Amino acid sequence: MEDLYPSRVGDEPKILERKDPVLYGSPQELKEGPLDQQQLGFYEKNGFLLLDNFFSAEEVAEMQKHLHLLWEENRNNDSPEIVREPGSDEIRSIFDAHRKNELFGRLSRDPRITDMISQILGSDIYVHQFRINFKPGFKGKEFYWHSDFETWHVEDGMPRMRAISCSILLTDNHSYNGPLLLIPGSHKKYVSCAGKTPENNYQSSLKKQELGVPDNDSLAQMVEEGGITTATAPAGSLLLFECNVMHGSNGNITPLPRSNVFFVFNSVKNQLVEPFSGLKPRPEYLANRTVQHSVLQES
Repeated sequence: MEDLYPSRVGDEPKILERKDPVLYGSPQELKEGPLDQQQLGFYEKNGFLLLDNFFSAEEVAEMQKHLHLLWEENRNNDSPEIVREPGSDEIRSIFDAHRKNELFGRLSRDPRITDMISQILGSDIYVHQFRINFKPGFKGKEFYWHSDFETWHVEDGMPRMRAISCSILLTDNHSYNGPLLLIPGSHKKYVSCAGKTPENNYQSSLKKQELGVPDNDSLAQMVEEGGITTATAPAGSLLLFECNVMHGSNGNITPLPRSNVFFVFNSVKNQLVEPFSGLKPRPEYLANRTVQHSVLQES
């Protein structure tokens, strides 16, 4: 398959034009879905959409309970699905818990979410990846600027930009406790990064990503064009962000934790091929290769 988005293939970074649409649904599908035209227009222009108080207080309390259960259950778990902070034993991320936790499994099929994703992507969808990101007070480290698609393309073999991350805020995300930072409009450019991917890069990159991150000049150009916005909202809010939008977050030096749940939905028409790095695929818990039927079929 032709590599439309080459990256980590040379010594010099480049900014390439996006070759894919942002809204895939037909005019009729886009008109009939749960998101209205103003919301779709904002998403297409900026690459994200924040929906405040999407879930009820009761639903948030139930999700928080399961969040704490997962934390406790995995406190001493040394399986690779549990990623810890660099330099400490604090849990940074838990992957693939939707397959083991009934509540989060149901959320991955919740039509309030999946109908919006299908409306934008114009097809049935499946869960490409699930993770919980913890950023505890005083200890939560930063996530450096990156495009998720760059990693999913190079290391997982996702061919096109036809995927969406859905973040459920399970704690209040303030401007000061490490909320997600996004560069509006950056999804319309693709930063082809310098460097070469080593074998099993994910074993270090999930703790601290150093490859597949934008160079300073490319990042400065994107910020000059689009600025930076913070995804601040109360617990229970929902953030949709496009697979190629540039994002990251600062460390959390406040007493207030910041925990978010991420579902990554991919179109069934955009299933993974061999990684464009030429290396072996990352593990299944990072990139779903075997259960690529729609969430509707999983219900």
